[in-house]
Amino acid sequence: MEDGARRRGGSEKDSTNPEKSEGGGVALKKEIGLMSACGIIVGNIIGSGIFVSPKGVLENAGSVGLALIVWIVTGLITAVGALCYAELGVTIPKSGGDYSYVKDIFGGLAGFLRLWIAVLVIYPTNQAVIALTFSNYVLQPIFPTCLPPEIGLRLLAGVCLLLLTWVNCASVRWATRVQDIFTAGKLLALGLIIIMGVVQICKGEYFWLEPKHAFEFFQTPDVGLVALAFLQGSFAYGGWNFLNYVTEELVDPYKNLPRAIFISIPLVTFVYVFANVAYVTAMSPQELLASNAVAVTLFCWSPGRPPPQCAGYDSCATLHSHPCLTIHCEFPADRLRREGGIRMLRCLSTLLMLVTSDIYTLINYVGFINYLFYGVTVAGQVVLRWREPHRHRPIKVSLFFPIVYLLFWAFLLVFSLWSEPVVCGIGLAIMLTGVPVYFLGVHWEHKPPAFNTFIDAVTRAGQKLCVVVYPEMGTEKPETNLNKETKEQLEPMCGVEPLNNPQH
Repeated sequence: MEDGARRRGGSEKDSTNPEKSEGGGVALKKEIGLMSACGIIVGNIIGSGIFVSPKGVLENAGSVGLALIVWIVTGLITAVGALCYAELGVTIPKSGGDYSYVKDIFGGLAGFLRLWIAVLVIYPTNQAVIALTFSNYVLQPIFPTCLPPEIGLRLLAGVCLLLLTWVNCASVRWATRVQDIFTAGKLLALGLIIIMGVVQICKGEYFWLEPKHAFEFFQTPDVGLVALAFLQGSFAYGGWNFLNYVTEELVDPYKNLPRAIFISIPLVTFVYVFANVAYVTAMSPQELLASNAVAVTLFCWSPGRPPPQCAGYDSCATLHSHPCLTIHCEFPADRLRREGGIRMLRCLSTLLMLVTSDIYTLINYVGFINYLFYGVTVAGQVVLRWREPHRHRPIKVSLFFPIVYLLFWAFLLVFSLWSEPVVCGIGLAIMLTGVPVYFLGVHWEHKPPAFNTFIDAVTRAGQKLCVVVYPEMGTEKPETNLNKETKEQLEPMCGVEPLNNPQH
């Protein structure tokens, strides 16, 4: 995200004028307070997931009651994972999040695979889901009695992706303004949904919330399907670990990091649970499962209102326009590398993901890979406790939390793989393709000169094509006492020419 200056409350210039860290490296200014930290977590979690995942959760859970339990448990597990990440965030106080933790604990290959799978699977798939969700919400009122055509969904999603990629590359200011509008839209939509649910309950419309009806299963309960329900729900909670990407910029992180978690994740869980309660007060489970745009169905099919084919597009679209703005202007964070060209690569990868318009298959796909690395990162916390028991840990949680998380993680991965072997297997296969790339491009130090020359030429061509530059580190003479890692970060991507263009 283009979060550097805007979310820290500073200017763009501030983000390119770093302070020196105690170890002689480059440190970012600590300008994120508690309220801003909560805003980052809530803003990154609440998105299109709550407008698309309810159908997937309910479909796999098999009953309204179990679906609500899945939403609550997913929120609790998210909080447990966030606490584990909080300890790692202050024990390894580097921006970069789980990439930094995995790399430091398990080595370069593990860190590389984290980036590899993020660029090739996690970010593009997330974007594809968001774009398809947007398309469904735009097209559903136009096709009120049937599902929108797949080709239409794909084309609209592709156009949206290209437009927003251009906005992000063209101007940070435009991107942040559009993002602010879309964020306000999704929050307004959720507020309207929850208020409608409260009104429905006050009118006595809570048939599907009564225990005898809530746990009335419309399909035979299956542990594998329950695991997929958790994957669907976890997609809506995605983004909970984003604050760890900016730990270096957090004011008093030892206090504010856990506080932000205790405030934000329960708040999000409350919003998600009551949004789902609102859905089932206005429609039956069958009506919810028949719709790919549940918010449209909620606003258009409430009891006492005419069916959608009679209501007219304008009356429905007036309320629907807000939930359809759930797509983010800018997509997942670019904190791992401040390279504008990465958005271009993500856009191309996302367009490839649009070969399928099955949102729920894509959610299972990205959810499995996401949880795989969440578990690896939390396992790293346990390994670090064993390997370096006396290391300073300003935040130290009970081992009960990582153990609970890893048990849940093992259950989720095993039964998800059992239920969706092809979808999950493809994700694992793509991840493993990064192994030869790592050994060829990173681990192999003594490459033939011709090979290096070719790679440098390709890299420089890519940099020019995508207008890729490193942030200006200042015009003064570089420090000579920087540590090895900092020197590597400050080196050009290839060649030895200095990148000192002040216009960038």
